[in-house]
Amino acid sequence: MKMKPIPYGKQYVSDEDIEAVVGVLRSDYLTQGPVVREFEEAFAKYIGCKYAVAVSNGTAALHLAALALNVKTGAKVITTPITFAASANCMRYCGAEVVFADIDPATYCLDIKSVESILAKSHKGEYSGIVAVDFAGYPLDLEDFRMLADDYRLWLLEDACHSPGAYFVDFKGQKQFCGGGMNADISVFSFHPVKHIACGEGGMVTTNDEGIYQNLCLLRTHGITKEQDLFKNPLEVAYGVEAGELCSGSDTYPGWYYEMQGLGYNYRLTDIQAALGASQLKRADAGLQRRREIASVYNHAFEGKRYLKGQSGYNEGHAYHLYVIEVDDRNGLYQFLRKNRIYAQIHYVPTYLMPYYAQFGWQRGACEMAERYYSRCLSLPMYPTLTEEELSFVIRKVDEYYEEG
Repeated sequence: MKMKPIPYGKQYVSDEDIEAVVGVLRSDYLTQGPVVREFEEAFAKYIGCKYAVAVSNGTAALHLAALALNVKTGAKVITTPITFAASANCMRYCGAEVVFADIDPATYCLDIKSVESILAKSHKGEYSGIVAVDFAGYPLDLEDFRMLADDYRLWLLEDACHSPGAYFVDFKGQKQFCGGGMNADISVFSFHPVKHIACGEGGMVTTNDEGIYQNLCLLRTHGITKEQDLFKNPLEVAYGVEAGELCSGSDTYPGWYYEMQGLGYNYRLTDIQAALGASQLKRADAGLQRRREIASVYNHAFEGKRYLKGQSGYNEGHAYHLYVIEVDDRNGLYQFLRKNRIYAQIHYVPTYLMPYYAQFGWQRGACEMAERYYSRCLSLPMYPTLTEEELSFVIRKVDEYYEEG
């Protein structure tokens, strides 16, 4: 029997998910209702942070994070080139200059030594912050990045779009979950269909800083607040009367009143999407466990193979959004797998090689490890509903290409 197509990633929508969405469709609110807040609170509890703000997608989350960190035109920010372009683009939206540091060939994530080298050559106050990406689901040790950021008085933004549920063990021997807010000022997540939790589109910003949280809430909704405790205008303005003309009983703001206190955006998540996300969150741990089981199988299957130059390996704290192998003749393997209906993917072209960033002087040779990785990397199928038969087929076809090709 011919094997059905195997993508590199895909969503799984259960009957419970469908029921949750239908429940919202039959309710009084499709957007700006109670389900968004319920999703935010459940996600914050899952991650282990104080505050979570749901937004329309992961890129919106990154943009709002940059705005909440007060990123301005002319600021200089360091990030990794091996990531989706949004990790860098969010800084460009604010007019900042993006500087790319190299990756650690063992983790495929931002190399702290490369970042430190860039900062050591800078003058005081030249850089504003670091965007650290938990690429493929690998949990960066943000304790080390926090200390480096503090040394140079930088903010630290964690792009955790690949890593809900991932963790590293800190110097006290305690688990630090991605997005938990113990080290990063702000973290962001994505709920795109190929991610661990799917909302169709959606994102989340997490923080432990109340001031940042309140700012995010404003920025998400046109800069508008309906919270009376935050109002700035006097009661006369709220009621539309002259000073001294307030009627009896007008000692509080009227129910219709709201204030736009800054220039914000419409980056809201709908209750329909939040219902799907909240339902999927309930089985997030089960999905994470299955991803780790698949990673363990890949790790053992490829270990010691002559064609293997590197792989994601097995790490208990890894979230495994992706499972990456590095191989010789990557392009040939990619085409061979496609002929066998295995749709592996490449993650990612180094961001600075995109034509947009070339205008700022970036060119080939800027980050040696990133470019070496890009020439050999391949993301294999990785999602919780991948069957044992499909998993074995993928491994067998990779072996076949090199052993018989």
